[in-house]
Order: sequence, then C-alpha cells, then structure tokens
Amino acid sequence: MLYLLSFIVVLSVAITLFLNLDPAFGGNPTKEQKDTYKHFDNYVDGKFVNAVPTSLFIKSSDSSAATEGYNSSTKDRNPDGQIPVDTIDWNKIKSEKDSLTWLGHSAFLISIDNKKILLDPMLGPIASPVSFAGVKRYKYSEEMMNIIDEMPPIDAVFISHDHYDHLDYQSIIKLKGKVSHFFVPLGVSGHLIRWGIPKEKITELNWWEERSYRGLNVAFTPSRHFSGRGIFNSSTTLWGGLGHSWKKYTFIYKRRRWIWPSF
Repeated sequence: MLYLLSFIVVLSVAITLFLNLDPAFGGNPTKEQKDTYKHFDNYVDGKFVNAVPTSLFIKSSDSSAATEGYNSSTKDRNPDGQIPVDTIDWNKIKSEKDSLTWLGHSAFLISIDNKKILLDPMLGPIASPVSFAGVKRYKYSEEMMNIIDEMPPIDAVFISHDHYDHLDYQSIIKLKGKVSHFFVPLGVSGHLIRWGIPKEKITELNWWEERSYRGLNVAFTPSRHFSGRGIFNSSTTLWGGLGHSWKKYTFIYKRRRWIWPSF
C-alpha cells in the first residue's frame, strides 16, 4: 500500500512538472484577467460557459441515436488513397487580389483588400502537446511548416479557441516574426505570451466585441463549444468564431460581412 501511495505521489509530481515545463501546454489567464472576466455573463465560477447550457458528454438516452452511424460500419472512415493537395498559387496570394486558400481543417490564408489574414494556422503534424499521441494528419511533410517561409507578411492571425487542432505551438513559434497582430478569445493571450508574442501585439475579444484594424472591422461572435489544453484548465479560456462542430457562427470581416463556415 505504501509503495502504491508513493508511486501515485511521484506520478502526480511528474505530471505537474510536465504540464508546467512543456511550453506546448501554453499559459493561463492572470489573476487580473480572471477578475475582469467575473463581470461577464458568459463566465461562471471560474469558467466560460455556452449561451445555451451544453453538456460535453452524451446522455445514455441519446447515445444510441448519436452513435448509430459511427458504430454501424468501418467503411469509408478513411480515404482509399492519397489525398490530393493542390499547389499553392503564391503569386495570387501576394497580389492585391482577394483570395481564399484552404490549408487544412480550419486553417485558411485570406487576402482581402490587400490585407493578409490567417485563421487558426495549425500546420503541425499532430494535434497534441506530444509527438507520440494525438490526432495526426492523413499526410504530413515538412512542406506544411515550410509554407510559412513562403507566406507574405501577415497582417493578422485569428484564433477561434485554444484546442490543439486550432492553436498549434510549433506553427505560432515559426509564424511569430511574420505576424503584425493576433486576435484571440479571452484568456488565450496567456498561451501566446508564454510563447514569446509581445502583449502589445495581442487583442483579446469577448463575444460580440468589435475592433477596427488596418481598415478592417473585426467582430468576434459566439459559438457552442469549449476549450482547454491541459488536465486542469478546461473552459478557462473563451471560444468563438471557427468552432468546428456546431456550424453556427464565426469571425466577420469588413464591409462584405463574410461569415465563414465552421469545421
């Protein structure tokens, strides 16, 4: 019994050290930020909440209907062959023409009114803080990260929430010298600051807040989702915009009021 207790203590200490020392887990909101968040309707008992009460778990009464299609067959769950990847037209992207380039999942490179904008630039090989566990890309090569070298200077990066498939440590590290400004949900600045992004280059937004930036009018809208990068910080940062499962809302840009679909 004593050996088991000692093992549990050592394991707990190791996990705590790992969470604190590995930069991929990011940072946390400061006490001052948390005190500010207490005044918001979507922040309750130290956590952000959805506008509509939402459980992260499927009730037993709903599980059969929800999982019927998932469990019925393994057919067509994976591509039969190699996924085709188009060559990026950098001349078009770097021109003054409007364009939209999909980089996979919820990552987009947008040119609008000659402003270059990146949405959720997850270009790493795996959505995880570690290389040996997590959701991997179907196909990955160093070219995915290397396209950052080909990108023009980026006016703004927009982050919808801090899950690993949307906020990638490796991508941000490689991008940070090329990006003028980051727009993020409340609390997400803690991650970027830990990764070396200057505080003055980050704007945090609550739902429905708007900012003007380099001729663009930017608004952050609600989504029905959750957040968190570690064991103990679930929903301590906000989400919105490109939340990928509920297909409701997203960032809105300039006079055209473009609304991007969710993923």
